Amino acid sequence: MKSMITSARLTLASLFILTLLSFKCGGAHADTPAATAPPVSVESILSEKQFNTLFPQRDKFYSYAAFIKAVKELSAFKIKIVKRAYSALQLSRIDNSIGKATIIREDKGFNESWAKSKPDSVYYIDFAKFCTEKDALTNKKELAAFFAHIAHETRHGQNGQYNDGLMLKHENDTSLPYIADNDEYPPAAGKKYYGRGPMQLSYNGNYGYASDCIFGDKKVLLNNPDLVETDPVVAFKTAIYFWMTPQAPKPSAHAAMTGSWQPNDTEKAKGRIPGFGSTINIINGAIECGKGDDMYNMKDRIGFYQHFLTQLGTTDSNCACSCGKMAAY
Repeated sequence: MKSMITSARLTLASLFILTLLSFKCGGAHADTPAATAPPVSVESILSEKQFNTLFPQRDKFYSYAAFIKAVKELSAFKIKIVKRAYSALQLSRIDNSIGKATIIREDKGFNESWAKSKPDSVYYIDFAKFCTEKDALTNKKELAAFFAHIAHETRHGQNGQYNDGLMLKHENDTSLPYIADNDEYPPAAGKKYYGRGPMQLSYNGNYGYASDCIFGDKKVLLNNPDLVETDPVVAFKTAIYFWMTPQAPKPSAHAAMTGSWQPNDTEKAKGRIPGFGSTINIINGAIECGKGDDMYNMKDRIGFYQHFLTQLGTTDSNCACSCGKMAAY
């Protein structure tokens, strides 16, 4: 799963506070204060026991506590991306509790007249919506889909057992540096950017962009990419970051699973529809999609998804699981 944020696949959340008010009406209770339902959280749909059951052979590096901490810490903020003239970007990190925005990246030329001559394109990466944005069924399906991909990317066991996810912290071959020219995210001397973590984050461009979004500082992961395989909270953060981040022209995997993304007519003509199949296309479509329904890796991801749906006590009755007939991105 190798890609670059600006030119190929990046191959990443969380506690969205959804307050439901129930009101008592009429009679002596008309002025009773509104009761507040418990906030929606990943913890409310996934217990530590369930997590351990889903990943019975996992490396102890990947713990439930680390996953939940990653979700909570990322949910504290969102990223605003402003794109000008198709190339100049401004990234701001917004504190969800107070609404304060801090600019963390502004490309050269962003404020020049040639860039301002065209309408801005603005979008957000709201980590607080990770597996909490929709109804309970959709949230569980999204969690099952996310787990299916990280299980497949880190599997190391018997085919078809679906008990071997989260076993690898990095790809098998660590000899290649995965370095490419990138003005915004140049590699640090002597560092390698091979696939690490649950989503196998690869290339200096992806490490830098992820670091900007997660830490507000590109240098954290560019200078120390090993953090993704030595700090389990950071590892899970990179996976959630990837899951929540659109990569134009691709939507985010989150949007594809929740239905927040709806394809236009051109995309529909290419077989792209919301659902699990589109998340495969987003993550590794060039290799696994548009080649029929007998692709092993695609089928393995689908198998994990269906297994985790069952383990989480839910189903996907209208599963658009395959990307075999989708045009790859």
